[in-house]
Parts: sequence; structure tokens; C-alpha cells
Amino acid sequence: MLDKKALRREIGQKKRAMAAAEIAAYSRNLAEKLYETEEYKQARAIYAYLPYNQEVRTWEIVERAWKDGKRVAVPKVYGDEMRFLWLEDFTQIAPGGWNIPEPTFDAPVAEDETALVLMPGLAFDPEGHRVGYGGGFYDKYLEAHPGHRLVALCYPFQMFEHLEVEEHDIPVDRVICADELRLVEPSAAQFHAEG
Repeated sequence: MLDKKALRREIGQKKRAMAAAEIAAYSRNLAEKLYETEEYKQARAIYAYLPYNQEVRTWEIVERAWKDGKRVAVPKVYGDEMRFLWLEDFTQIAPGGWNIPEPTFDAPVAEDETALVLMPGLAFDPEGHRVGYGGGFYDKYLEAHPGHRLVALCYPFQMFEHLEVEEHDIPVDRVICADELRLVEPSAAQFHAEG
């Protein structure tokens, strides 16, 4: 098994190699799968990360949650602490620390202990183990707020058979992995038929 440093390097390279169209297609596929889960259907509130670099896009999920009558909160980092803040629309977002999108305001703080949390991460396994980006913000937050249902969305290359994790790493309840993309190229025969 790769150590965490090597794993972060390997996954980082694969993510950077993705085209915008691939990210969009995988993100749509994952959003559709999420909407079918009981975790999403039963949630009154969603705590969603806002995507950075090549992360799975969550903008559509946030919009759909609003349409479905759910409240949405997103994270903001204060030093070594992360809080979730209720979000009403995307005009309230700007690049924050490390250029990650976050709210431009500091209140109201979300306090729904039953909210569904969408978990970002670098790598996952079927048992719900997760390797994060190294900051420990989610592990710290979830240790203080243990009641949440946790769902992770990932690309196929982020799913591993088994991950070695540390004792303080909090597993997710469900990992939703995107289907492999089938990028269909038009065949030469189609060109002749249409031509």
C-alpha cells in the first residue's frame, strides 16, 4: 500500500490530468447517484464542500438541494478550526485560504446535527475509509459533531480496495464512486453516412 505522501502525489497527478469535460461528466454522474440515496432524500440539510481545482463539482448538488427545500451550509476555515455556515446563494462566495471558495460572511453558523455531510478526500475504500488532504479539518469537526451522516463522492481512480488509516480517521457511511466514462467517438462510417 502506498504511504499517504505517495498516494497524495499519485492522485494529484491523475486529477491534474483530467479535462474539464471529464470532471463535468463525472460530477453529473455522481450527483444523479447521490439524489437516489436515502441519505440525500431524508436530509433536511446538506453540508457541502465547495470544489477546488479538480474536485468533484458540487455546485449542481447545492442548487438541487435548495430546489428540494433543503438548507445548505458550506465550510469556512478559521485558523485550525472549520465551521459550516448557512448559504443562501452563490453571490456570497469568494476565494478564501489556499484559494478555496468559501463564504464571505461569518454568520449564521449551521447547527443541524442531523445534516448530511459531503466529504471531500483524496482516496477512499468500500469500507468508508478515507485519506484527506492532510489538514485534519473534517476529522476535527466530526469528532466534535459525531451525529452526521457522511457521504463521499469520488472518481474511479480514487477508489482503492483497502486503505490503511489511522485511529483518529473517521470513516464515511457511504462512498459513491462515479461510473467509468464512456467517451464515444463518432466512427468513420457515421461520417460517410452523414457526409
